Amino acid sequence: MTYPRPTTGHIGLNVTDLDRSIDFYVRVLDLKVLGRGEEEGRESAFLGRDGSLVLTLWRQAEEGFRSNAAGLHHLSFEVDTIDEVRTAEARLLELAVEFAYDGVVPHGEGAASGGVFFHDPDGIRLEIYAPSGAESAEAPVASAPTCGFF
Repeated sequence: MTYPRPTTGHIGLNVTDLDRSIDFYVRVLDLKVLGRGEEEGRESAFLGRDGSLVLTLWRQAEEGFRSNAAGLHHLSFEVDTIDEVRTAEARLLELAVEFAYDGVVPHGEGAASGGVFFHDPDGIRLEIYAPSGAESAEAPVASAPTCGFF
């Protein structure tokens, strides 16, 4: 039997402040608002690029992200080059976003892939990375994957 190879369609996140989260993800990831749901108690936004849905935001949370609860560990976005990671890093610095590590770091000691690790306004852990270009940087966690410890 051949099993289908799944790919991620889109990601849905619960947020505490829909407008704040829309602003953040549009500015950081250069996404466009494809649609909004405005019904009381069911506020949502659909964000994407080139007409393709990437992220849905749902105003259903009363408190921010908790890293000690079951569910999402972190959300990672892949870009083609380390220069694109650095462009994202510059946008994040303009927004005064707090990073988990200083600058672009590899996924592990000697790894070519790497990126930046940070949090959205609700504390959701995020990563923007490239598959190569980070090999000259020092890994912040030598014995384990960088993305596991922020």
